[in-house]
Amino acid sequence: MLAAGAWLGAWAWDEVTAELRAAGHDAHPLTLSGLAERQGVPAGLETHVQDVVTEVERLDLRDVVLVGHSYAGIPVGLAAERIGDRLGRVVFVDANVPVDGETFLSGWPSEEVRRSIEEHGGFWPPLPRGEFAGQELTDQQIDLLLSRATPHPGASLTEPAVLQGKLVELPATYVKCLLDGEEPMPAVNELLRSGRWELVRMNTGHWPMFSRPRELARILAAAGS
Repeated sequence: MLAAGAWLGAWAWDEVTAELRAAGHDAHPLTLSGLAERQGVPAGLETHVQDVVTEVERLDLRDVVLVGHSYAGIPVGLAAERIGDRLGRVVFVDANVPVDGETFLSGWPSEEVRRSIEEHGGFWPPLPRGEFAGQELTDQQIDLLLSRATPHPGASLTEPAVLQGKLVELPATYVKCLLDGEEPMPAVNELLRSGRWELVRMNTGHWPMFSRPRELARILAAAGS
């Protein structure tokens, strides 16, 4: 099951899911509440966690690989704790990870984001076009991303994560996209130092589902094997 980051819906995984299905894998992209075809609905972090858990249970998935990109790493990581023995592995794609008591906006200068959320009725609008430069995206890919992006529910970014166990004990792979910075964020580095998590590097930008869908699909397939 695949969940994309801020502003994106299930559509962002179209090329990756096509690759996975062509290789014989089931793939279930998920749109989180308040985004894409579900846009306009206020949603906090717990809503997004329940989106993932509910869909796993509805589809009766077993040995499932949960994939969270960017922001979605937080609700996906929390959902991975809750689905018990249904979980096969969790994959964080250049993602934030849940830290107990902290929010998506914790740990980095986020006053501008908070102000933007307040000014836009509780939603975080997509970034301007220039912010997508240098991430190995073509002009056409940036056009697609911006034409289909929707404002992100601000409450999901300001609601603190509540961990029920130790994230490091989950079977996990972290995919670091090097054009978005060579080193993972400190919370991720701490988890990687345990030796329990696998680190995979991709020489691309923060949106590999657009820039390197075939390579990303191979990584996800390997994580599930």
